[in-house]
Amino acid sequence: PGPAQSPLSLAEVESDILRRVRALLRELDGHHPSCQSDRGMLRWTLHKKTEQNPSSSCVLVRVLVKELERAERGDLRHYIIPLLHTLMYTLIQAPCIPDQLRARVYDFCTRLLTLPKPFCTIGLHYASRLQLERTAPGTLYQRMVIAEHSLPSSPFPRQERIFIFADPELLPEAVCTALLSDTEAAQVSQSPRGCMSCVVTHALQAALGDTCDIPGLRARLQELPAGDVERCFQEVVAAVEGAGGSERGQHTARLESIYRGLLGSLPAGNAPREGLQGTPLPNPDISFHLWTEDEQLWKELVLFLRPLSQSCEPECLGQEPEMRDILADCECCRQSRFSVLSTDSGIERDLPAQEEPGAADAERSRLHRKGGIKKKPSPLDSVALLQAGSAGKPPGKLPGRSGVPPEPAGPLCTARLVLLGDDRILGRLARAFHSLRKREARRVFLTARLKLQFYHIPVLPGHPSAAADHAGPEELCEVARYLGRADPWYESNISTLCHIIPKLATMPVMCPQPSRALVTDLFLTDVIAYYARMGTQPVCFQLHSVKILFQDPAQDPAEDVFLTELLTQVQDSPSHRELSTTKRKGTLDGPGTELTVTYRKVVLSERQKELALSLRSTGLLMKAIPAQEAAGLGCLSVTITEIIRINNLAGRSFSAVENRFKARNIKVRSPEQRPFTVRLDKDSRRTYRDVIGLEVSPCLEPSYCLQKSRAMKSSPEEAEDVGLVKYLPKSLLLPINTFAGVVQ
Repeated sequence: PGPAQSPLSLAEVESDILRRVRALLRELDGHHPSCQSDRGMLRWTLHKKTEQNPSSSCVLVRVLVKELERAERGDLRHYIIPLLHTLMYTLIQAPCIPDQLRARVYDFCTRLLTLPKPFCTIGLHYASRLQLERTAPGTLYQRMVIAEHSLPSSPFPRQERIFIFADPELLPEAVCTALLSDTEAAQVSQSPRGCMSCVVTHALQAALGDTCDIPGLRARLQELPAGDVERCFQEVVAAVEGAGGSERGQHTARLESIYRGLLGSLPAGNAPREGLQGTPLPNPDISFHLWTEDEQLWKELVLFLRPLSQSCEPECLGQEPEMRDILADCECCRQSRFSVLSTDSGIERDLPAQEEPGAADAERSRLHRKGGIKKKPSPLDSVALLQAGSAGKPPGKLPGRSGVPPEPAGPLCTARLVLLGDDRILGRLARAFHSLRKREARRVFLTARLKLQFYHIPVLPGHPSAAADHAGPEELCEVARYLGRADPWYESNISTLCHIIPKLATMPVMCPQPSRALVTDLFLTDVIAYYARMGTQPVCFQLHSVKILFQDPAQDPAEDVFLTELLTQVQDSPSHRELSTTKRKGTLDGPGTELTVTYRKVVLSERQKELALSLRSTGLLMKAIPAQEAAGLGCLSVTITEIIRINNLAGRSFSAVENRFKARNIKVRSPEQRPFTVRLDKDSRRTYRDVIGLEVSPCLEPSYCLQKSRAMKSSPEEAEDVGLVKYLPKSLLLPINTFAGVVQ
């Protein structure tokens, strides 16, 4: 064995780690570091220090457990979730953790079950994972690498991918180029063979402890052919995943046998070592996409479920209409499709005559056509929509009974969609999400196979002209500010990226390109991976639907959805017909136009209260994101600018007064038929002109609407939800993941 660390050096390491952890907690209290550019980097530097010095991982876990217990005693609950996330991320990557320390963390997680949400939810989540880790050390690391890189594994057939979407019209070109090059560079270094070697090395070291010869094991895996590495990987995965029904000693003996088989006659524990070495966690599979088409998100998800290389096989073509639409322009698919064109007319008598009677009977029985009917969509298809696509709690619970087998684990594929930008790209996401749910309501395709997770990283536009229509760039990140108020750990690690990402992308030209790539690869890619891995608690935002009526009677009303706000403004130039109409001249004097507003007021008793008012206004603003409190999603804060005419000795003048109220449903009409503009989610590209009326209401889940209409056809007299309808989520909610959800 190598030279033992002196007690003094261990004390120094523990003192340094404790200082860093305390600095991280001070940042949570609002005491930001003296250099504002260091905000958000304290957690990253802490984990990087343990990655460079794996022997300090046990020290970090021990310090974090002590701080968690201190926060529990002092009722400092806002420390618990950040410290627990930091601890678990360290524990997953640590080369070996003593069983007593692991049991201490498990006991703390079980004590969180007595606290309200989100503490009990996160405590239960981590307690169940720690139970796996106590049975077979290295399970969490192994499962994470298998899923993130889609490695072949029968015991754990999971697949995950991180999709980063950025709107090139909203972000500077330098940011898009830098992110694209960095994600591509990160993927080049990650090969399936290398990831399998990491799984084997970490699993053996976690089971055998410091007696494992890591340098010799890495060298041996490097020498083996790819087939032998995969065979060894499958043996390790089978041993770790099958350890649940065996004792710890049997599990260790099985992995030690694999270890001895790899290193030959070299016995475990007698190999020369140079201190404790770890196996870094490989970067996940990340793809960067410039969002240029409305259907691009849907297409990328479908291609993730069925890769292009598999979809182009002739036997796979034509089975899914979605794939036929997406792969219609694929050259290899067209060639494959032409090569299997059928000359069968579909009529039995046109079948060629067979020479051999036996073969003729077999062929005829194989090709015999039975009468077919068009299959009606089954109501059971919508059961898959009960829990997918909407993180909101259904209004009721499905009836259950004891003794029934557990439900399936759910989809085996997970797509983690990271939206990079401001509120405008989230508005596009809301629109795409609503379109996706409408597709799934008509025909379930993605829901039963794919689990969707949404993440948001705010990035401010690089030039002020991009936010010319707003008070300032900060107004474009209302969703991120709300998430930061709801979850302090999100504020510390993710909200701070809105300033860091543009700076990293636009570093001075004199700095060599490899240096910039090194900085962004070490920080930006790691932070995105950390957010996607540990951000499991959603904050659900209510989407609102809007029906827009146009001045031209021949133009059909438009329907759209928005997430953050709706802004209406009277068009500056009225039409020539309005100016020449005598009876309307009096109403056109002064700014604005007459509006009739009918709305359902929000009251504490939740009773329905319909109100109506008529006023002269220049426009109104509906905001769905609360400005101050960290709760209160689901209603609209409406501000109407009313124009009041004042008659005095000097003549006629006008003053503007803002009326504010909260509402859920609202209708706006222009009795004068004077048009106004409507802009959704602060995006000038989503502006409607020549509008004379609109209707806004909470957006309903499309699957609920479809089942409701079917139920109404079968039972028109039933006014309330019956059958499957009452178990479906009624409102369409957009879940955006954070580290803690909403911390009360």
